Amino acid sequence: MKLRGNDNIGRPKKRSRDIINDILWLAPSFLGVIVFYIAPFFIIVQYAMVDSPIRRNFVFLDNFFNLFQNQAFLTAGSNTLKFSIAAVPLAVVLSLLIALMLEARIPLKSYFRTFFLSPLMVPVASVVLIWQVLFHPNGAVNELVMLFGADSIDWMQSEHSQIVVVVLFLWKNLGFNMILFMAALSNIPRELLETADVEGAGPFRKFFYIKIRYLSPTLLFVTILSLINSFKVFREVYLLTGDYPYGDLYMLQHFMNNIFRSLDYQRLAAAAVVMTISMVIIILVLFITEHRFGKDVEE
Repeated sequence: MKLRGNDNIGRPKKRSRDIINDILWLAPSFLGVIVFYIAPFFIIVQYAMVDSPIRRNFVFLDNFFNLFQNQAFLTAGSNTLKFSIAAVPLAVVLSLLIALMLEARIPLKSYFRTFFLSPLMVPVASVVLIWQVLFHPNGAVNELVMLFGADSIDWMQSEHSQIVVVVLFLWKNLGFNMILFMAALSNIPRELLETADVEGAGPFRKFFYIKIRYLSPTLLFVTILSLINSFKVFREVYLLTGDYPYGDLYMLQHFMNNIFRSLDYQRLAAAAVVMTISMVIIILVLFITEHRFGKDVEE
């Protein structure tokens, strides 16, 4: 009885020791997040509400009102929104279709997988060089276009420029998204699919009633990842067109990069806060949607 009593007394002490050890292990990472992410964000919010980083007179939301009256910001925001609306659903849907295709028994499966994974091994600068060769006014795509009797197009200085960048975005990102979906498909319980086969369910019913429900967390993750990557497409556009591209390719990152060069910190801070809030709202909506849609699977 004494031994049991000593064990019961020792358990709370062991739990407290474990909690303290966990806190000590997490403290460096937590401190790093505070120093390099949370604290800088609040400093940016402070800059967005003052008239100058030097004088620091509080102006509240004046910088935000001025920002939304700036035509360059409105153009950049509109272009970024249109690009994300076009590119993100395509990146999610096409990568899922490719994963489903590679899950089936098709010939040359390994070659298809290699083809879609190869862009992951190519640096961004090399990808841009390939696109410059393809879509130059005297490039390979125009040679193909002229074979059909059409005129040569300056792709990066026309209304087709955003389509070119969407294709570049898809070619660069489909492979990684495909890997995530293939991993998720392999984790779906096989007994459910076998039961559906016995019950006479077709491939479409299995996909919409079983697979898509188990894929909902991966769909959420891939959508968020694709959304973040769509906001980072500035690298490719900048290397293709420079500081001031064709109007349809002028993105939020171009705007922020240009006002950073002009040392307009208040407008830059306001734009960063607006961009962050927009991303948080979109991701929150995606989380709520996934939670409602995948709730029955978790249960």
